[in-house]
Amino acid sequence: MLAYPIESVAIRTPQRVCEVAWFDDLCGEDTEFLSVLDPARRSTFAHCRDIALTADQLGYSNLLLPTSYMVGQEVLTFAAGIAPELKQISLLTAIRCGELHPPMLARALASLDHMLQGRLTINIINSDLPGYREDATFRYQRCAETIDILKQAWTSDRIEHDGPVYGKISLSATPVKCYQQQGGPLLYFGGTSDGARDVCARYCDMFLMWPETEEMLYDNMKDVSERAAHYGRHVDFGLRIHLVVRETETEARAYARRLMSKFDPVRGAALKNQSQSSWSLGVKRQNDMRQHADADGFVEPLLWTDIGKARSGAGGALVGDPDQIVEKLNRYMDMGIRAFILSGYPLLEESKLFARYVLPRLPNVSMPRLQGRIPDQTPVTPLTTGPLR
Repeated sequence: MLAYPIESVAIRTPQRVCEVAWFDDLCGEDTEFLSVLDPARRSTFAHCRDIALTADQLGYSNLLLPTSYMVGQEVLTFAAGIAPELKQISLLTAIRCGELHPPMLARALASLDHMLQGRLTINIINSDLPGYREDATFRYQRCAETIDILKQAWTSDRIEHDGPVYGKISLSATPVKCYQQQGGPLLYFGGTSDGARDVCARYCDMFLMWPETEEMLYDNMKDVSERAAHYGRHVDFGLRIHLVVRETETEARAYARRLMSKFDPVRGAALKNQSQSSWSLGVKRQNDMRQHADADGFVEPLLWTDIGKARSGAGGALVGDPDQIVEKLNRYMDMGIRAFILSGYPLLEESKLFARYVLPRLPNVSMPRLQGRIPDQTPVTPLTTGPLR
């Protein structure tokens, strides 16, 4: 049983309101059976375009475009190619710090923001550059300098920077002004280590988490909230998670078993380890958590962890009927989570099922409205303290 106390540092929000995002297959992991490469669902421009346009039509607020050195689509190139075809959805564009000179990165993102007419959010990635294993302290410094330069570019007349990674930079900021004039795109950030959490607390708007138990998630949120308060800031929280929703819980669990029906441990480990996040602390925490799962792979009601056997990054899924999924997402919102980045296998089919069963029942808004700029809404009901059914 859980009870979420009122903290000295605010974590919860006074409304049940959230951004509901979907995930695109830029990194080539879409499949019908976990650990099986699916020739019909390769990460081509056409396949990723279909996912983006479908999510836009179904009413998702945002779409995560991931980045990794894998067969698939490059983030900025794909985002620019698809932007003119999108009607209402935002793009959560993943950017790995160090890949582009920060002033030029600011310019590229500003151009993309204009293409999307302000529907751009940025997922800051702080992992090693492809082909390297880098010193963590160096990576955090590079990440902090990159964000500082981006923010100067978008909010000041000039970029005036002097740091150990990028040295002295003195440039006019005129070429890099965004469509979003009030501070530029929101910055999302994920990471488990102290250094990563500190960067998020100092500079970013949204702390993204991977699937963990409710207790673990809430402890993460308390820690980051306290760090942000130390810098006089507030950070929102998001959850990147997979899901299986069907008309009944029995059907949902049967489909989860079907996903694993062709699982091969050797192929699964190879696919998982090809991602640069596979050796991260966040993946290790999920691996450790999975050791406490029951015989069906569940570590708490609805949270299924077998999915982490075949992929890196987010290694858990919510599995249940529509009422159960809505109840679980409401619990997360009551904890203070305000954004959900969702996916399911296969991506196109599962996006339609979630949109049919659950999406209309959620208060789905775009994140720029959540940063202290949403209208008053009906207060939440008292926090749930009992177990999910």
